[in-house]
Amino acid sequence: MTKIRKAVFPVGGLGTRFLPATKASPKEMLTVVDKPLIHYALEEARAAGVEHFIFVTSRGKTALEDHFDRHFELEETLARRGKTAELEALRAWQPKMGQVSYVRQPEALGLGHAVLCAKELVGNEPFAVLLPDDMVLADRPCLAQMADAYAEVGGNLFGVMDVPREHTQRYGVLAPGATKGRLTEVKGLVEKPKPEVAPSTLSVIGRYILSPRVFDHLETQERGAGGEIQLTDSLAKMIGEVPFHGFAFDGVRYDCGDKIGFLEANIAFAMARPDIGPKLAPFLKKVAGEI
Repeated sequence: MTKIRKAVFPVGGLGTRFLPATKASPKEMLTVVDKPLIHYALEEARAAGVEHFIFVTSRGKTALEDHFDRHFELEETLARRGKTAELEALRAWQPKMGQVSYVRQPEALGLGHAVLCAKELVGNEPFAVLLPDDMVLADRPCLAQMADAYAEVGGNLFGVMDVPREHTQRYGVLAPGATKGRLTEVKGLVEKPKPEVAPSTLSVIGRYILSPRVFDHLETQERGAGGEIQLTDSLAKMIGEVPFHGFAFDGVRYDCGDKIGFLEANIAFAMARPDIGPKLAPFLKKVAGEI
């Protein structure tokens, strides 16, 4: 099965739910502990073997671009002050020359439209899509788990989780077929269905591995829910064309597009850090005792 070499990061949104913090800074640069959301997403893609990182941006995203660029003044200052460990850590995570590409999404027309903007950079090969708002805390990164599963089944694959039925209208929801281990065959796919008509509670999160044939559908896709070009609508048309599965990943997903989810992610990721967790735990116990 073809290796997943490219990943698309749709990062053109305005982040209005986090105003005023996102008025002059991209929402993807909001930090969980000590790294921006987009940093975690790139690290996850890299851990799955991705070599080319494609960011679909919009106006006001220069801070995101600068984050993954070289900062020669900073490197020189660290070297001059003898901060070797910090300098080596900085250089270790920076993408190599030619690994990062940027393309603009001229209008905010939805996730499907954002993915379509990356068509020429993706080319004719399978690719991953990662939404930085979705963070997954797991022993093995979520996309790496999915890449292993993709090697077995190919086609279209996305991360799924069970949600409360009253929340189905926030997600793309599966009409499930047979389940084998963590893989569930997709028989149908509905974008943001009302709870009473949702075909299941198995819902899609922001992790996808897709066939390039999705671009053929996106190019002719009409606007759907919310007046946007929905990725889910184009994927639904591919059922029967290629193998199609949902993957129940191992880990806990945090919705960092929501303020409560963002705060929960900060606590969970901090507690998972051996250099921070033991120091934070007494404070959390104290606060819990006062509630």
